[in-house]
Amino acid sequence: MASDPKNPSFTQTKFTARPVAKVLVATTAMLTFISFWRAAAIVLNDLASSAYYAGGEAEQFIGKTAPWFILATMLLSYAVSQLYVESCSMFVRGGVYRVVKEAMGGTLAKFSVSALMFDYVLTGPISGVSAGRYLAGLLNEVFAFAHLKVVLNANAAATIFAMAATLYFWWQNTKGIHESSEKALWIMQLTTVMVIALVSWCCYTLWMRGGHLPPAPVPRNIILDQHSLGWLYGSNLPGLITVIAVFVALGHSVLAMSGAESLAQVYREIEYPKLPNLKKAALVIFLYSLIFTSLVSFFAVMIIPDKTRPEYFQNLIGGLAMNLSGPYVARLVFQVFVVAVGTLILSGAVNTAIIGSNGVLNRVSEDGVLSDWFRRPHPRFGTSYRIINFVVMFQLLMILISRGDVTFLANLYAFGVIWSFVLNGIAVLVLRYTHPGGREFRVPLNFTIAGKEIPVGVGLITLTLLTTAVVNLFTKPAATVSGIIFSGALFILFTLSELRIRRQRGEKCVELDQFNLAQEAELTQDNLDVRPGNILVPISTNYALYALEAALRRAKRREAEVVVLHVQVLQRAGSGESDLTPDQLFSTIEQSLFSKVLSIAETEGKPVRLAVAAANDLWEGILRMAAGLQSGSVVIGSSSKMSVSEQARQIGLAWERMPEPRPRVSLEIFNSSGQAQVFYLGPHAPRLTPKEIDLLHELWVNISDDVGGEEIHHHDIVHFALTEVERQIADGQRDEVLLRIRDHLRGIKDRRLPPP
Repeated sequence: MASDPKNPSFTQTKFTARPVAKVLVATTAMLTFISFWRAAAIVLNDLASSAYYAGGEAEQFIGKTAPWFILATMLLSYAVSQLYVESCSMFVRGGVYRVVKEAMGGTLAKFSVSALMFDYVLTGPISGVSAGRYLAGLLNEVFAFAHLKVVLNANAAATIFAMAATLYFWWQNTKGIHESSEKALWIMQLTTVMVIALVSWCCYTLWMRGGHLPPAPVPRNIILDQHSLGWLYGSNLPGLITVIAVFVALGHSVLAMSGAESLAQVYREIEYPKLPNLKKAALVIFLYSLIFTSLVSFFAVMIIPDKTRPEYFQNLIGGLAMNLSGPYVARLVFQVFVVAVGTLILSGAVNTAIIGSNGVLNRVSEDGVLSDWFRRPHPRFGTSYRIINFVVMFQLLMILISRGDVTFLANLYAFGVIWSFVLNGIAVLVLRYTHPGGREFRVPLNFTIAGKEIPVGVGLITLTLLTTAVVNLFTKPAATVSGIIFSGALFILFTLSELRIRRQRGEKCVELDQFNLAQEAELTQDNLDVRPGNILVPISTNYALYALEAALRRAKRREAEVVVLHVQVLQRAGSGESDLTPDQLFSTIEQSLFSKVLSIAETEGKPVRLAVAAANDLWEGILRMAAGLQSGSVVIGSSSKMSVSEQARQIGLAWERMPEPRPRVSLEIFNSSGQAQVFYLGPHAPRLTPKEIDLLHELWVNISDDVGGEEIHHHDIVHFALTEVERQIADGQRDEVLLRIRDHLRGIKDRRLPPP
């Protein structure tokens, strides 16, 4: 709980015997944890939003069999999410970069994140542009209904709206993930209402008109032309190997499978219990997208006439709304609702892209590939705003380049998403053999032969992804060329940046979080934003933080706030005092220590407050902070230099030396095995053993019948006994009382429980 300052100015400065009241409140990003509903909403804003354009884009390339392949893609997306759940059970700050690096090294990790950033840079624009096109289509319908001679240019309107949505969510993410997750949850709640209404009305329409399922997903029903085959056009390969035609179709449907990487990035933010909540979020995401995205594609083919459906490929749900059974005015009103919700959820996908890319680039920066400058927290909000600015700048550029064309963006998009999934799958497969333990969850279908695990489930998922990715390389020329150029340029940038940072820091890069520092005269509830009854956890070294882990587990049960305090003990001298600068109070020692604290807090899914204080005496400093914060308990680790009872005695003496008002707190001392002894500082109710309670009750029974009808309670007997001891001491019988107390203590010594 104390560190010796390394700055020479500490040894030259004189201090008075009064404890120095100088503290720093340290803040950082990523300290607000969210529920699995919010996590699911963030990802669904991306994954479910693809229902608005994925089916139409896929049908452009492979024909009316597209809904079957959209359905297959949704099923595959759940399998991919299971890969991410397994990797997250190994790495809290996970995602494709961390997993690939652990499995296959830094070079492939940098390539994987380069491809993934191509995905994120396009996810926001494609969603924003699609929302803009829906909005333009609706307004044109309304203008026509009102007989107004106004026709909006769909591409221009889509471009303007996409840029506005991107800038809005840029500001929301600058303020923090809790702010943006609240918006995402609200959007998904409204979308759910729309989905229920849409599915119900579509079912009514099919009941009234009848309908036929799309053609079966067999090679003869898949359109294979120059548009869908790309560089494979003119080759006999798809005809000779029929399964290639299936993977061509699957590759053109992969647009519906974005969002899984965002699930890994928000895992750090999910509240306790983390892994069970991640599984719940993954299941919610799968069921929602399966119903919404798949059914929209099927309904569109079954309800919208073949002649008019191509007009709605970039506005599929809008076209579906206008072709339902019912009065035109009712359909137009419903389209207004559909487009309003679509505008929100597609805009929400812009938010998800920013969140995901922010998380990915934070991992890269933590690993020393990008400068710490990128992760410097926002002075007000504590977010990594420079990374957010960097990502949004690229997204705005892509919106301008696309000029509002969804198909152009869709063709480019598939490259990044499929290759990041492939590399993540390969990495999880490799980690099954290089790191067989250390995970709470495994993708199903695992068999053991001759003592060797065969991960069939991971292997099949990875093989499916790899085959689709390879086929896509040849069938999507524009995506292949653009993806390789973008990913290659970003890979070179990462590599050069990493080399420069290594030359500055040396070969080994230590992952350290970035903190904002606010200097205060005293530590109070206001400047730390905590309520009375919080848990104060003094720490000194990142090698023995078991007391913090215990405090976080307890905080989950009783919803108490946890304050982590690091005290620097200053040397006393004759007289005089000098102010301490933030650099003196918060060096790389404190930064490393608090980075470890954040890692534990993220693993437990519970937020913490951070503070550094200077004091002349360790325990007086801690107790003063407990008094200022009105802490309910102080939780510490056991000392290696003294017994627990002696440690508690020293702290008790420090408490006695304090001026009034002294804090009334419990002191919990944990050892490395997690066992604790509890002591109370200041007047407190004693913890009576069952034998003492039985004795008290027996005395009450015996006396209550003989006091002549007077009302008597158990506490009256205790009060009388204490008063009698006090009277005997005052009457000069102190030695006799002490002798009897010593005899009593010797008599019960063998029955006391040994200290843990």
